[in-house]
Amino acid sequence: MGADIHCVKGQPQRILLDTDMDTDDFFALLYLLKLNRSELDLQAITINANAWTDAGHSVNHVYDILYMMGRDDVVVGVGGEGGILEDGTILQNVGGYLPIIEQGNGTAGYCRYRQAIPVGPGGRLDKDTDFGFRKSFLPQGRRKYSPLRQPTAQEVMIEKISAGPITVLIIGAHTNFAIFLMNNPNLKKNIKHIYVMGGGVRSKNPTGCKALSASQSRQCGDHGNLFTAYTSNPYAEFNIYGDPFAAYQVIHSGIPVTLVPLDATNTIPITRDFFEALEKNQHTYEAQYCFKSLKMVRDTWVGDNFYKSYFMWDSFTSGVATSIMRNRQNQNGENEFAKVEYMNITVITSNKPYQISDGSNPFFDGLKVPKFNLKRNGVHSGHVQTGIRDPFCLVKNGKGRCMDGYTTEISGPEAAHVLVAVRAKPNSHNNSSLNREFFKSFLDVLNRPEQCGRFNFTAQSLHYEEIFYKPDFRGKRLGKNIVFDMDMSAGDFLSLFYLLKLPVEIINLKAILVSPNGWANAATIDVLYDLLHMMGRDDIPVGLGDMFALNQSDKLSPAVGDCKYHKAITHGSGGFLDSDNLYGLARNLPRSPRRYTAENSVKFGAPRDTDHPELRQPLALEIWGSVVKSLDAGSKVTILTNGPLTNIAKILLSDKNLSSPIQDIFVVGGHIINHESDKGNVINIPSNEYAELNMFLDPLAAKVVFDSALNITLIPLSVQRKVSRFGKILERLYLTKKTPESKFAWRLLSRLHRLKITNSRYQHMDTFLGEILGAVILAGDRFTLKTTFESRPIRVLATGIDSEDGQMIIDQNHGNSVKVLDDVNPFSFYDVFANQLGDERQSAIVGSFEEQRRIWNTPRSTTLPPSNSPRYPHHLSNPKPTQTFLSQKKMPGYEAISTTHPPAWCGATLSNLETGTDPGLSS
Repeated sequence: MGADIHCVKGQPQRILLDTDMDTDDFFALLYLLKLNRSELDLQAITINANAWTDAGHSVNHVYDILYMMGRDDVVVGVGGEGGILEDGTILQNVGGYLPIIEQGNGTAGYCRYRQAIPVGPGGRLDKDTDFGFRKSFLPQGRRKYSPLRQPTAQEVMIEKISAGPITVLIIGAHTNFAIFLMNNPNLKKNIKHIYVMGGGVRSKNPTGCKALSASQSRQCGDHGNLFTAYTSNPYAEFNIYGDPFAAYQVIHSGIPVTLVPLDATNTIPITRDFFEALEKNQHTYEAQYCFKSLKMVRDTWVGDNFYKSYFMWDSFTSGVATSIMRNRQNQNGENEFAKVEYMNITVITSNKPYQISDGSNPFFDGLKVPKFNLKRNGVHSGHVQTGIRDPFCLVKNGKGRCMDGYTTEISGPEAAHVLVAVRAKPNSHNNSSLNREFFKSFLDVLNRPEQCGRFNFTAQSLHYEEIFYKPDFRGKRLGKNIVFDMDMSAGDFLSLFYLLKLPVEIINLKAILVSPNGWANAATIDVLYDLLHMMGRDDIPVGLGDMFALNQSDKLSPAVGDCKYHKAITHGSGGFLDSDNLYGLARNLPRSPRRYTAENSVKFGAPRDTDHPELRQPLALEIWGSVVKSLDAGSKVTILTNGPLTNIAKILLSDKNLSSPIQDIFVVGGHIINHESDKGNVINIPSNEYAELNMFLDPLAAKVVFDSALNITLIPLSVQRKVSRFGKILERLYLTKKTPESKFAWRLLSRLHRLKITNSRYQHMDTFLGEILGAVILAGDRFTLKTTFESRPIRVLATGIDSEDGQMIIDQNHGNSVKVLDDVNPFSFYDVFANQLGDERQSAIVGSFEEQRRIWNTPRSTTLPPSNSPRYPHHLSNPKPTQTFLSQKKMPGYEAISTTHPPAWCGATLSNLETGTDPGLSS
């Protein structure tokens, strides 16, 4: 099906790209964007949201690349709120956040396959931020994620495929496209061809060949590349393993498929010669961006085998696909870059013996009729791998036996006849140092002056400069030392606004600790940096905590781990998608010069020093340690924590000298049951009726904290709910003075309120309004707020049982005494919060990204608002365009340090590339 389609002569061939936006994915994207649009026209991008990146970050990454390249016409789809019912009914707009086998009627679920992907450095954190380069390099346009307005993956696929013949490139997991095929069989006829990067048929993995201990198997020679899970599954490749059942649907769809597996990509590793050639040929912004990213991959690569183990996976696939497409009469896949041959293959989705019922296979287990009417003794009916340490898959002193995701050759009716790339072609110029033909094409295409990137972030504005704001507190007696521990929920950011507005004589906010195992993914730390910059507090250090709850990281590969508790948070609307973007408002904040970066040094555990190790992101325990060292003799610190208690537990479990300066801790969270009708808020774990989410997200950490001798004040869920009336707080904010922070808070709360009213996925929005209460109680006086407290003996359950974890028990015999907030006057709370945000003192320095952009586009000779205004930075004189400098200028209450960057040159010819010269340097 699909093979009989003929193109209209002279019309460009339309392309839809489905991607997970890993580093090599945007190499492929940029390659496609640079090709001649009269021949090949990229029309749409859909984002695979259950692999190497998180949807809320990757969607804006795509928008920014398209803006740089002048291609805002390319429609982008991500997510969706539909689900798959138990009887196999596929609802509209399934989001693809979960593999098909885990899909239910929502976007929360388990990480059966995705747990093989590292979460922090080297994994999703580095991909979401592009190692810290995304926000420092890519320009920011008008397009951005916005709740309930963002086109979904299925909407985009239906729109573009309905419009006529189209070619599909899949360079991530296959969930989006498989769901499309299963739900829209009538549109298969419009799909000309599917090109897939993934799988390994006859491949032998060249990595992991160093001698290991006798008790460990080696990855060397395996078919697959699951470097975190090869002891359980040595056969699968990441893209296919991300959703084996989906890949099976695509491969067996009847549509012509060309597969570019590890067989071929293993023959085109990034060589030292290619790396150096790219370094010398950065004549366009897109070439610069690729090199900066590739260099950081190399510099942070574990071990010394980067040039043998980092391959051109997806970019090579884009080259093979477009080379085949340009030869319209091509029937056998002839192309410039890869040797190809037809094979009969399938994708293994379950392990023998078939027709087993062991609780691993939701397609069959407990169902009278198998989902999708699958055969009870068929290829999908066996054991399905449940995780990277699935006991079924592990073989003592041997290779794992699970084959989920293996693209294997077979014969008979179960086989799909597929064109397979088997190896990369050598360079046709024998005397070239670039040993693969595609190397030459990639450098040529990326550096073409046609369809060139228009500008990067620093060149986007005529008078761009970085300014670090540091308030001058000399002569002031600073108040109570506070450390804020947050998980970057919407309520946490509102709480932070309030803390930053309090007079420094009352509250001295010394540091912020981030728990990335709560409401937002780790890369959202950049939003925190932007808010601090807005408020003129670039001096406040930020420490990044552990990616996993206690005892949830993998013992063999700590970079990966279980999502036993994190699965409670939805991936789509009202969950990570929105939190990572602050509900679509994060990009309204001014851009901070501080951001997460993968820069690091050997001193802190990196394999080698990067170019700027001084910029590395500090860890939470490091920041806490520096706070402790900075204290005057006898001084103490109060901690306000608004998320899971992982960071606090880590402090308590480390060094006693680190925990001794804690004076007290205010815990926003926990639920005390007074009646059976008092339910908790772990909404996606229905068996757990009485826990509060912060406690559930790391119950063992909560137990450590509440079993300690700390002086704890608890702000429980029941009292938070008393102050969660959107109408009242919005009314008070509307009446207060319009500072930038009060306007931002009003806009965010208005959006949360509107979403709660209009869509069932947002029914829990009042949770975030209640979270503000901790910050107000911390600094407020009992008379104004009319607060009452009582002491309760509390114990937290951490049994490992979903239905119990995180629950708080009143235990007279074993519970520790905790000061519990019993009541507060809601109207006083609303007044105090609104009045503080409307106070013009300690107000924002730069109110928004638009204001920042106006400043950057104002000539420095132009008269600006007076320097004694607390809202505006003092601008520096215009430096030479190629000069990078640091200097300091005074403004009342602030020290500003600015940096400017040189512009780039765009445009090159093939002859320049061959000689390695850059005409822009001599012009």
